[in-house]
Parts: sequence; C-alpha cells; structure tokens
Amino acid sequence: MSRLLVMPAGRRAKWIVLVGWLVILAASGPFAGKLFQAAENDRIEYLPNSAESTAVLQAQEAFPQGQVIPAMIIYQREGGLTAADRQRAVTDSQRLTKEFAPHATAQPPQSSKDGKAVIYTVPLAATGDEQEGEVILDAVDGMRERLGEGSGGLDIKVAGPAGLGADEFLIFRDMEFTLLLIPVLVVAVLLLLIYRSPVLFLVPLFSVFAANQFGSAIVYGLIKGPGLAVNSMATSVLSILIYGAGTDYALLLIARYREELARHEDRHEAMREALRRSGGAIVASAGTVGLGLLCLVVADLNSTRSLAPIGVLAVGSAVFAMMTLLPALLVVFGRWIFWPRVPHAGEVPHASRMWTRAGALVGSRPRAVWTLTALGLAACVLGLLSFNVPQQTRFTEKPDAVKGQELISAHFAAGAGNPVDVIANVGQADAVKQAALAAGATTAQESGRAGGKVQMQVTVAAEPETVAERDAVKRLRDRLHAVPGADAKVGGPAAIEVDMIRTIQRDSLLTIPLVLVVILVVLCLLLRAFTLSVLLIATVVLSFGAAMGISTAVFEHVFHWTGQDAQLPQIAFVFLVALGVDYNIFLMSRVREETKLHGTRQGTINGLVSTGGVITSAGIVLAATFSVLVTLPVVGFAEQGFVIALGVLIDTFIVRSLLVPALTYDLGDRLWWPSSLARGRAARSREPERELAPEQRG
Repeated sequence: MSRLLVMPAGRRAKWIVLVGWLVILAASGPFAGKLFQAAENDRIEYLPNSAESTAVLQAQEAFPQGQVIPAMIIYQREGGLTAADRQRAVTDSQRLTKEFAPHATAQPPQSSKDGKAVIYTVPLAATGDEQEGEVILDAVDGMRERLGEGSGGLDIKVAGPAGLGADEFLIFRDMEFTLLLIPVLVVAVLLLLIYRSPVLFLVPLFSVFAANQFGSAIVYGLIKGPGLAVNSMATSVLSILIYGAGTDYALLLIARYREELARHEDRHEAMREALRRSGGAIVASAGTVGLGLLCLVVADLNSTRSLAPIGVLAVGSAVFAMMTLLPALLVVFGRWIFWPRVPHAGEVPHASRMWTRAGALVGSRPRAVWTLTALGLAACVLGLLSFNVPQQTRFTEKPDAVKGQELISAHFAAGAGNPVDVIANVGQADAVKQAALAAGATTAQESGRAGGKVQMQVTVAAEPETVAERDAVKRLRDRLHAVPGADAKVGGPAAIEVDMIRTIQRDSLLTIPLVLVVILVVLCLLLRAFTLSVLLIATVVLSFGAAMGISTAVFEHVFHWTGQDAQLPQIAFVFLVALGVDYNIFLMSRVREETKLHGTRQGTINGLVSTGGVITSAGIVLAATFSVLVTLPVVGFAEQGFVIALGVLIDTFIVRSLLVPALTYDLGDRLWWPSSLARGRAARSREPERELAPEQRG
C-alpha cells in the first residue's frame, strides 16, 4: 500500500499519473453526462418482487390497456358549475380520451354533491420502459394545454397519479442543473475561503471534478450493463458524496503536505512523507465509509440496495483521485501554488488560537466537557418524539397536481384522486366488490377483464398519503384476501406506499445493526483498541439521534412539512454513522501518532490542536455539499440533506472537537485497551521526536 501511495510523488511517476487521468477523462466524459437522464424515478422499480403491489402491476400487463396511470381532470367553480361548464366537461372527456387514451372508453363526468365540481378520468397507458416518464409528461402537458387555465372563475386541474407523476418527472429533470452546478460552486467558494489563495483552490476542485466524471461514467455503465436500478436520489448522492468526501480528503492531504514542505527542501520528498503519514488514514477512512454504505446491499427495497454500489463507487472514485491525481498536480505546480502564503523549509507551523483554547478547555475540565456535551445531545434526541410517518408534504412548493388533489378532496371522496387497483378472479367479481364496500370503500368499479381476471378501481375515503389511507388499504387487503376463491390482490399508488414503508421498516431492522457491527470491527482493526472503538460508535450514534431530533422539530415547526419520509432514519443513520466515524478516524489516527511520542493525555491535546482546523474545514465542506439537497423542491430529498448536513456539523463542532477528546483525555491510557498503549507503554517512534511549538502544546 505504501508504495502505491508514494507513486504520484515520484519525479517521473507524476507525469504518468497525469497522462493516465487525461485518458480517463477523455473516455468517461461522454458517458458521465448521460447519467442523470438514465435515472429511473418510478417507485415500482424499487419494490421487491414479493410485494403485493408488484404482483398487481405484473397482472395488469395481461389486460388490453395494460398498466394504467389515471389522469384525474377536475373542474371547479366556487359559486356552482353552470350548464356550460358541465357540457364542456363532457366534450373535453371525449376529446381527451380519444387523443390520449384511444383504446379506452370516455367516462362521463361525475358531479359532486355540492354542485361545485365535476371529475372524470383519462386512463393513460404505462409504457413500462425508461421513456415512460417522458411519455406521461408529454400527455399531461398536452391535456393541460388543451384545457387551458380556465376563466371566469372556473378552475381546471389535471391531477391523479398521472398528473403527480408528470410534475415529479419535471422536477427531477430540472434538478440536474442544480445537482451538477451548485456542488461545484459550493466547493469552489469554500476552498477559496479556506486557502485564501486565488490558485490553490483550483487544484482540489479539478481533482474532485475528475473523480465525479470517473464515478459517474462507471455508474452509467452499470445501469446500461447489469441493469442497476438508480433513481435521482442515488445520482444526487453520487455527486454530492464525491464532491464532499473528495474535498475532505484533499484538505487533509494538502494540510499534511504543507506541514511537510516546512520540513523538506524537496517537494517530492515532502509529498512522499505527506502521503505516508496521512494517506493511510485517508484510505482507511474511505474504506470505513465504503463498508458502512455497502451494508445497504442486504436491503430488500431496490432503491436502498442500489445506494450500496453507488456509495462505494463514490468514495472509491474520490479517494482514487485524491491519492493519485491531486498529489501529482501539487508536485508538478510546486510551492508557488500556495501563493500568497508559500511555505518554506524551516518554518515553524503555528496553531490556531481557537484550537489551542479548545485543547486547553479539554485538558483542564475533561469530565465537565464530555458530561455537558453528552447531556446536551441527549436532550436534542427528545425531538424524535414528534417523528411521524408517512410523509404528507411531498414538495416544498405545490405543483399543479397537488392543487388539483386539494380540489378533489374538497368536493369528492378524499381518495378519488388516488384510486386503489384490485385484481381478482372473474367468478368472484361481485363478492370482491361487496367486500371492498364493506371494508369502507366509497366506490368499486370494473375497468376490464382478461384471462379469467377482473380489474377494478376502488376509491377509499381517506386523504392520500396519510396514516388513514394506509390503514384503509390494509383493511381492504384483509377483507379481499378473505373472499373464498377470489385470489384478490390490492395495488396502486397507495398500496405501493404501504409496501414500501413495510419493506423500509424491515430493512432498517437488518441494515442498522449490520452497519454498527461492521464499522465496530473495522475500527477495532484500524485503531487496535476495543474500548476506543465502542466509544466512537456510541458518540456518532448519539450525534445521529440529536440531528434527527432537531431536524424533526424544524421540519414540523419551521418548514411546516407534515410527516417525514419513511426512509429518512435508515439512510441518515448509515451516512451519519459512516461519515461521523470518518472524522473520528482522522482525529484518533493523529492522536495515536502523538500518544506514542507524548502519552495519551498530551497526545490528545496535540492531536486536537494539530487537526482541528483542517478537520473542521472538511466538515463544513461536507455539510455544505449535502445541504445542496435542501434547495431541491422534493421534501424527501430536502429532509435527507438537512439531517445529514446538520449531523456532520454536530460531529465536526461538538463530537469530534469536544466530546471525543474530553472522553479520551479523561479515560487516559485505558482507552487503548487491549493494545500496549493501554498499559502506559507508549512505543516510541524510531524517528526523532518532533517538538511542537509552544502555542501548539495547548
């Protein structure tokens, strides 16, 4: 490993590395640009094959119309519909059905009891391929264009699963610009502020850009080759993780390189030493994050399982570029790249006053520091008491389909805009209808027969995407499953939501403990200290709970988002535990190095003071890149970005800066059990001790 790490610093090797990366960029560029368009956001693509709603979709393919995505058209006039309004609805129903659903029969509009609204359905055929989103969007846009906005007090909206799907697809498509450009701008601005150099920031920025091109091309190949299911969330995580983690690794390497430039005249020797001393920790940290994310491969939900290879490729691409391309570029450009603060051999590094004071605080009152910080984080966990599934607010701004659903709910049965699909044996069709009505459904209408099966659309009385709707679907399934000989199955958007939440809950019970065990084992192998490894795991779990508690309160009372994404705890846990341990590895690797020279307590202070600035900068960069998700109009993405960004900041400023150092200082040598350091026998390095400047000793 050490030979691989020092290779980019060689006098000839650096040019070989640069040429190799030029070839990689030339080859990967055309494919990387196609990744976002290849993402598939149809929720059914991510359900396990065993889900009942999956079976319904498969059974629908046998019907002449195939899988149907209904567009619900609603007309509403607050003062009551006129005769002309009703006649227009009839005419529009026939015209739109003929144009957009030629194999279906136009449905007569249904009037609301209050006389203020009429509604009808245009059943759009699902294509079942990657172009389905575009097809539905074109159809819905066409219907909206034909219908217009309404006038004279008449409101016309295209809602239902088709309307909502079209609006979602448009949002996902428009997100590409945000996810490709904003992370670059965020990283560029932060690097410029951190380095205060008009040229140095360009080197790590180009390196993470190259890593993103490389990783995106590989993922695109996996989508088109083995058929990896990737949605927009996964592609977002890929870019954000590469930019965030890659910049972190760059900050750590450059900080150590600058330190070594003050000790070596030859920049090649300085880079070799920087890679030797920091490269191992960077690779180990990246491996820990990768193994943590790889645990998601055991998930049953396809969208969760796809994050495993995506996460591993993101971290792998980032560390590969930072250990090869970045060192080669730095050595090629020489010391002047640090202008105007060019490091010279023989300079004495100066520690930040802030981190010197932090070290003094930890050293003078360690028990008080870790007790107060732990209690404060534990208090934040109480915010989880208001955590609520399912998520009802799906978008930060209301698209047209959501406005249409609100009109439907105001004048018809709440579930009219989100019908439930039922497939059953033809011979028991009447019994199934009666059972559906007995289960609380407001209507149950046949929509086709084929191959001895009947398809029905059932309307439940509950608001879409609520606990009541989920309960209604469960009651409907219980009743219909009990009909003898019916072989009834319940699907549709509401049933898909039920199956997804159930699968997510089952996956969480499997993946969360697995992540903890895997990372604990990795930490024990890396740090050779079981006590310290358990302590680090405990602190990042506490940090996760605090981030979730604070975020839940903010979502409800500041952003006014009703309910949370069911997948939020699982994904946030995996990322925060893996990334939180990542920063602790950077810190404790330096503490271990200093402990061998100065003992545990002084080593803790020295490690904190010497790494405080760079690790904090890395945490700010990573939090800022994940916060890009908060700018997206999809609440689920915004929640993930907010929780992870907040958790990273808590890890950076509280856990890694105060809690872990204070615990380490208070426990002393016992923390290193069962290694030799636990017995107070610090193995002195064979190299001469490097005395810290007075201001670094804390």
